[in-house]
Amino acid sequence: MSDEIKITAEPLAVPVMCRFTVDRPVYPDQAYFFGSREAAEGSPLAERLFAIEGVAALLISHQRITVTKRTHEQWQVIGKQVGAAIRAHLATGLHAVNPELRERIPPIEVIREKVAAVIEREIQPAVRSHGGVVRLLDVQGNTVYIQMGGGCQGCASADVTLKQGVEVAIRNAVPEVGEILDTTDHAAGRNPYYTAAGH
Repeated sequence: MSDEIKITAEPLAVPVMCRFTVDRPVYPDQAYFFGSREAAEGSPLAERLFAIEGVAALLISHQRITVTKRTHEQWQVIGKQVGAAIRAHLATGLHAVNPELRERIPPIEVIREKVAAVIEREIQPAVRSHGGVVRLLDVQGNTVYIQMGGGCQGCASADVTLKQGVEVAIRNAVPEVGEILDTTDHAAGRNPYYTAAGH
């Protein structure tokens, strides 16, 4: 069947996180982060995923869904439930995220200002002590592009630093931020996401 939905799972460097990539858009060209079950109310796909035991947070972005768990249950077990929930949702034809949530996202200038402030106030002092630096490159919609340099570039822990430190600090300050993408070339030419605005 050509319309069979294919989903691949990729556990991330942070063991409690796994990225599920669907072979078609789930939330086309947009991203939204849900940090709690309460935040998911009114968003059909997010509600289905939070109904799975142990799901703590979700990032729904175009055709990727990143799930954070708070359980010792193996990803093989949770992953099957996540896949089933995504397929069931797509069969309904409903939107993944409540459209009203987009209206609550602050203007780009406000997001940029708040993210820059949290990077300078909270993140820089921590990474500077390890010889690193984190720069805010751009904000497009509610997607934030950062670059990790100095001691962070090429560091095996950079992805963990991003997920556990940088992302948490930014999301605490600006909950409406969707994806937070590290454009740093940690491994020869890995910069598939970032194109400067206007290009």
